[in-house]
Amino acid sequence: MSAISSLVPARFLTVTAHLVIVITIFWSREHNVRACLPLDFTQEEYEREDTKLVIGLSVTLGLFAVELVGFFSGVSMFNCSQGLLSTAVHASASVALLFFQFEQWDCDIYWWILVICSVLPAFVELLLFIAVFGLKKKAL
Repeated sequence: MSAISSLVPARFLTVTAHLVIVITIFWSREHNVRACLPLDFTQEEYEREDTKLVIGLSVTLGLFAVELVGFFSGVSMFNCSQGLLSTAVHASASVALLFFQFEQWDCDIYWWILVICSVLPAFVELLLFIAVFGLKKKAL
């Protein structure tokens, strides 16, 4: 199996693993929200932190949509650089988010994981999508 053809399933599996972990955190975010708060917190503080975490998780799901559209449309499926970048950051995000979930890390750490492991590959995917479809010359 060549390097390109082995990157495609690895990339798909790491993106899927990251997506499943984000959905799991979305469903069971109560413990993570409580980890972000002091021992004596008000309902308003809880709702504020919960809203911030819901926004972060929603942004992550939106970035998954961008990346999966580019992947399934074939724009970046066989691009080695994007495949390697995406595989590395999504595998890292999966490990980091498992620690985030089980060790109940502070919610501010989620934003770092979001920027490094979701925004970066989605931005590169968007650039590739624009390069392939946006810069294509139309025949007259």
